[in-house]
Amino acid sequence: MKVYGIKNCDTMKKAMTWLDENGIAYEFIDYKKAGVAVAGLPDWNKRAGWETLLNRRGLMWKKLSEAERTAVDEAKALQLMAQYPALIKRPVLDTGKQLLVGFSPENYAEKLK
Repeated sequence: MKVYGIKNCDTMKKAMTWLDENGIAYEFIDYKKAGVAVAGLPDWNKRAGWETLLNRRGLMWKKLSEAERTAVDEAKALQLMAQYPALIKRPVLDTGKQLLVGFSPENYAEKLK
């Protein structure tokens, strides 16, 4: 199981704490590292959809120009997420069979136990 995200993100910390407390082994991968987000995006988009992946609530979204935030479609969203990996909702947890985007203890409990 692989958990993709950014190390210092509070949501990431909550997710990893939950996984640790529930004895679920995982490999953490920082997707700010070169190529990880770009390489994973096509597959993640196919499995979860760009609307689910795009974090419109985060600081990075607010930092974008009005032009960048306007008329976002699939192609534009994927380009923005590749350019600014912090726009990808965290965490992205890949079990090999399913892709969970974002963290909620209830969803993890349901899908991972």
